[in-house]
Order: sequence, then C-alpha cells, then structure tokens
Amino acid sequence: QVQLVESGGGLVQAGGSLRLSCAASRSTSGINAMAWYRQAPGKQRELVAAATSSGTLKYGDSVKGRFTISRDNAKKMVYLQMNSLKPEDTATYYCNQGQWTGSDYRPYDYWGHGTQVTVSS
Repeated sequence: QVQLVESGGGLVQAGGSLRLSCAASRSTSGINAMAWYRQAPGKQRELVAAATSSGTLKYGDSVKGRFTISRDNAKKMVYLQMNSLKPEDTATYYCNQGQWTGSDYRPYDYWGHGTQVTVSS
C-alpha cells in the first residue's frame, strides 16, 4: 500500500496558476497509473487527470488544455500544473493510485488527505 500526500493548494484569482504536488511513500515507477481527482462541496468526486506508466494521459473535459499531469518516478512525485484557473475549479484535490484499463482509469482505494484549491472571481 502506498501513502500519498498532496500539497500546493491555496487561494488564487481567476486566470492564475497553481502547481499541485503528490508525494508517494514508495517508488511510483512500478505503479500502473496515477491520477488527480477533485471534489467540490455537494458534488461527486471527479477525475481531473490520469497518467499511466507508459505515458498515456487522460483529462477531464472541463480541464483539457488548461491542466497538465506529470510524473517523476525518480522523485516519487506526481504533479498537476493548473493554468487559466476558473472559480468552478474550486475544490479539494486528491491524488490517487489506480490502474489503466486500456480505455479508462480505475481508482484503487488509495487516497491522500487532499489539498484545497480556491479560485476567486
């Protein structure tokens, strides 16, 4: 089991940028896929971005072209670069370990505690 710790959240104005980081407790090189999810108050948790060990990337429709996920297996880190932020991006962001099914991302029940992102208008 891997422990995941997110950081980098904060308060930013609309149009601004943030970079989220996820530190894993063990090497990520053997992990099939990792992802970022987010959950806003009163809403379901949704997939933001996923990255497989082979380089496949998947993004939620609402963040395509604005967010970029990356992995640094040597540092056991996963990042989420968020640009052109909008108030609707306000949520708690979670890092996750999972598996790529060939067409979609399936999360395992390995979650961090999350980091809060608030975008003001």
